[in-house]
Amino acid sequence: MSEHVFNVLFLCTGNSARSIMAEGLLNKLGSGRFHAFSAGSHPTGKVNPFALERLELEGIPLKDARSKSWDEFVQPDAPVLDFIITVCDNAAGEVCPTWPGQPITAHWGVFDPASVEDNEKRLAFAKAFAVLERRIKLFTSLRPESLERMVLERQVSDIGRVK
Repeated sequence: MSEHVFNVLFLCTGNSARSIMAEGLLNKLGSGRFHAFSAGSHPTGKVNPFALERLELEGIPLKDARSKSWDEFVQPDAPVLDFIITVCDNAAGEVCPTWPGQPITAHWGVFDPASVEDNEKRLAFAKAFAVLERRIKLFTSLRPESLERMVLERQVSDIGRVK
């Protein structure tokens, strides 16, 4: 019998940087146990080139990355989500769609690297990537199949408080 693959949706308002990097990271570090997606409440329609550059530098090419709406994940043919994790404070405060299947939700606020001055962007993206990488490594070390839902929900939320 095959092990369950957990579907994780990373949300950010624009789905152009942090959520894109989180998607790429989890798909790489998840060892086949996790399948990551990303979306935004108000997608920009364009992936930030600094996010793609950072992923490429880290050996995570995400050639088909695109900025998309979270509405795609409430459609009848959408993957059933196990976890929904917001990575920006704006998305965390928005009224989300009703997610089928009652996925576990958590907020992992990460500063917006796209908001810094142009001469500091590469460093800001490297820092945001490092924060996401630490949290995703903690997340992938959890043993969700052996934990009660409430304990798992608390642990996933706690990861967002790790600096």
